[in-house]
Amino acid sequence: MNLLQSLVPSFNRNTTSPARRNSAVADRDLGPTVRPSYTLKETDDAYGATVYLPGVTKEGLEIDAENGVLTVVGRRSWKQPETWTSLYRETPEATFVLSLRHDQSIDVDKTSAELRDGVLRLSLPKSEAIKPRKIAVA
Repeated sequence: MNLLQSLVPSFNRNTTSPARRNSAVADRDLGPTVRPSYTLKETDDAYGATVYLPGVTKEGLEIDAENGVLTVVGRRSWKQPETWTSLYRETPEATFVLSLRHDQSIDVDKTSAELRDGVLRLSLPKSEAIKPRKIAVA
């Protein structure tokens, strides 16, 4: 073990090969992928998702909703110059892929997304059929 390996811990990057991806992104040539960190919250009217995509811009972002699966694909645009030698890199050169399954309870037509400084915020409104309702007693 060299000095650099002893000082810098090795992290599991959770990269997957193209063959292990779900069917929503299997037909794309993404190379190795990594699942980004994310949080989910729920209110009476909507779900909220915050997905952390460092280095991803709007041009490198794809969001698809199909067959009960919400898929976020983020590609980074920065490439390391050929003259540089990397000693350690905290994030892998991999495409971010996050697939979230839902039970058709999301109104996809009203979904909104905002990407700012590598943080994607999704607002996923619940469909009218599953929202809680008050019933008046006569």
